[in-house]
Amino acid sequence: MRSGLDSLKNLGAGSPIPSDYSPKVLEAFPNVHPDRDYWVTFTCPEFTTLCPKTGQPDFATLTIRYIPAKTLVESKSLKLYLFGFRNHGDFHEDVVNIIYNDLVALMKPKYMEVIGKFTPRGGISIDPFVNGGVGAKYRKLAEARFAAWNGVR
Repeated sequence: MRSGLDSLKNLGAGSPIPSDYSPKVLEAFPNVHPDRDYWVTFTCPEFTTLCPKTGQPDFATLTIRYIPAKTLVESKSLKLYLFGFRNHGDFHEDVVNIIYNDLVALMKPKYMEVIGKFTPRGGISIDPFVNGGVGAKYRKLAEARFAAWNGVR
């Protein structure tokens, strides 16, 4: 059995669906290829959160992409974490930044980006994008990807 997985509590166990957003649900495990750059991408096509003013649901395709350093996020814990936003009220821009901040705090990746492609409401869609990198190489990557981002569907 692979080492470093003893701390994972959700994987392989029945886990209750969170009733609200909490970063405490997130779990990480060791990256066995820390010397290599590679992309990890999660796509959540059914992400849901609530408008903080009206309580109406907002739907999005959420994309999380990162280059891991020493740890990776465990996917079931990420799914439970994202489920927690179903009853959480925040604006689209805030949600994307909260997710970015929580995942960076958990993993400290070399590079990370979070993109929210929200379903239009009132004829307007909001597609926030946040990214960042650590060290000169990954800061340069972040700057290039941010400059190239245009939010077009």
